Amino acid sequence: MTVTNLGKGANVSVGAASVRAVLSWSAGPPGTPDVDASALLLGAEGRVRGDGDFVFYNQPRHGSGAVRHAGKRPGSDVVEVDLAALEPEIDRVVLAASADGGSFGQVSGLRLTLTDAATGAGVAVFDMTATTETAFVSGELYRRNGGWKFRAVGQGYASGLAGLATDFGITVDDDSEEAPAPGPLERLPVDMRKRLSSRREQVAVSLAKHGAPGIRARVVLVLDASGSMYWLYGNGTVTDVVERMAAVAAALDDDGAMQAWVFASRAARLPDLTTGDLPDWLPAHLRLHTDDAGEERLGQIPATRIGYGNDEAEVIAEVRQFVRENPVPEPTLVLFFSDGGVHADREIKKQLVAASGEPLFWQFIGLGDADYGVLRRIDRMKGRRVDNAGFFAVDDIAEVPDAELYDRLLSEFPSWLTAARDAGILA
Repeated sequence: MTVTNLGKGANVSVGAASVRAVLSWSAGPPGTPDVDASALLLGAEGRVRGDGDFVFYNQPRHGSGAVRHAGKRPGSDVVEVDLAALEPEIDRVVLAASADGGSFGQVSGLRLTLTDAATGAGVAVFDMTATTETAFVSGELYRRNGGWKFRAVGQGYASGLAGLATDFGITVDDDSEEAPAPGPLERLPVDMRKRLSSRREQVAVSLAKHGAPGIRARVVLVLDASGSMYWLYGNGTVTDVVERMAAVAAALDDDGAMQAWVFASRAARLPDLTTGDLPDWLPAHLRLHTDDAGEERLGQIPATRIGYGNDEAEVIAEVRQFVRENPVPEPTLVLFFSDGGVHADREIKKQLVAASGEPLFWQFIGLGDADYGVLRRIDRMKGRRVDNAGFFAVDDIAEVPDAELYDRLLSEFPSWLTAARDAGILA
């Protein structure tokens, strides 16, 4: 397939059933605006049917599944359009973008590349220039004579994304009216909000892949805080892990909330974590430091309070007690992180066997190649009503892509849901 270099207003036929629209730009100096790609699905009258026809980082998948925000990397952002799956009433898909923190005139090398999503073959390339615009329509896919075509548009909006959205029928709140309180995601810094939104979508994809789309669950986080873990707290690994797990809670829990514990020789419960509190919660509770009295602390907890060893059984028992005393209609998913040193095999087994009749699933994640004792043999653990736990370990969790991490994290939870319902553990 020959790639067509288009000028503004030119068009080309699209023979591919599905396409990737890659918006790219050159790296700029500090203060260069951040660019975000989006798409609007329009009917024959040139307007959306509702706000759900706007696909962007905070609403990354259209309800039909035909258009999705496929993910952002430094210098590029991608929207995928399955033309064959678009609803018949959709006549046009507008490929748009917005500049956060400045105008497109500050962004160099702005280009839209359209490729066949199945083969990667190029379809069209459109290089764009801008001045004061803060929102931009780079191009559009439209129906013509039973097929599809792409047109290079290159139209900007100085009024920003709100002006662009209004033109196509998206509802924009009037600033003169009292604005509703921002949701949890809207309270986050832009970069964190985009990461969390993209990761939440990936969690939904993983759940659907494993046969549990739309499932709701309470999420509990348990973090090893033994002495051998301190370097993972100090280098930011644990902070990153918690942010990635917050996406699981955002996808599974209506409030986007997690209960959290740390443990070493003893367990300690942390304040609940809600999505919107991430920027404050992470340094407040995961920062290793020495206080004015010379005492070592993890967040607000003195190291002497929890010790430096490992007692997984104690924190398992505390979480079980919490679930019993705070019942909810949904099942509970426990995300349990450890760097090994597991030795109390008998006590851990006793707790997990006893918990097998309770509405909670234990997903253990090992951080590094270490001795995980009974956890490595967890699938062969006898005496349980149902298989209520899973385990896997990774050498360096920071190097594991989100898609792979969530697939492994959620691979056994859906099958436990089915077994727990069959056993009468869940309604």
